[in-house]
Amino acid sequence: MIKTIKYGLLALSVVVSVNALAQFTPKDSRVPGGVAVIELPQRGDSPPHVFFQKKRVYTAKQEGRWFAWVGLPLSLKPGSYQAFWKTKEGNKPFAIQVKGKKYEEQRLTVKKKHVNPDPEQLARIRKETPIIRGGMDTFRPVVYALPEKLVQPTQGRISSSFGLRRVFNGQPRRPHSGMDIAAPTGTPVLSALNGKVVAIGDYYFNGKTVIVDHGQGLTTLYCHLSRTEDLKVGDKVSAGQQLGDVGATGRVTGPHLHWTVTLNGARVDPALFLN
Repeated sequence: MIKTIKYGLLALSVVVSVNALAQFTPKDSRVPGGVAVIELPQRGDSPPHVFFQKKRVYTAKQEGRWFAWVGLPLSLKPGSYQAFWKTKEGNKPFAIQVKGKKYEEQRLTVKKKHVNPDPEQLARIRKETPIIRGGMDTFRPVVYALPEKLVQPTQGRISSSFGLRRVFNGQPRRPHSGMDIAAPTGTPVLSALNGKVVAIGDYYFNGKTVIVDHGQGLTTLYCHLSRTEDLKVGDKVSAGQQLGDVGATGRVTGPHLHWTVTLNGARVDPALFLN
């Protein structure tokens, strides 16, 4: 069901239920770390240009209708935020109302070096951080075919949810930026969607990692792997293609897959993509 609501200068259709669509669509959840799924009144084959907080937004054409998938950063406070739809007539603003959400706290014990790195380790982290962020926070105007549903990246138990306020060895750290799926070492890890490998390596915190760009600012990260497939940056991968195996490399308490989903530079809840 679709209902129309007037937002500022522009009336847009808000997705109430997208289950009837044949192609995959994330669940609409307008909270920090959520996704706002909005139908745009545009027809034709040219992708709409939508921006949120100065970043281009993912758009998908489904059954002749265009939808914007707006990633909402975890740092957002409850309130109304403007997005812009760029048209020939100029920028058309519309509002996204974000509700509050309280995320729980999680306390973990890991090796001391993974909480208080020494100078040599800090130098390594500083070198690796731009590579990882560059892989996740990218926008390529490439459109990949969407499947009927997203491929779950591995089989296992969700051991840690997105957004948890994490405390390592008694010291507060950044909220959990993804979903942890506990599984035995060696369990296959699969690409959730079609895309291209934009980073692959063995990093201090993330361990063995693969980052896949699915076009238009949608990326997924798979880390703590025991091994990666024979892949290199620039390789195309298909939904369901094996990227590596579950492991316990990097900062971990046991074997699991850490899976991060990014939209327009915002880390968003992967559970919204498994609906």
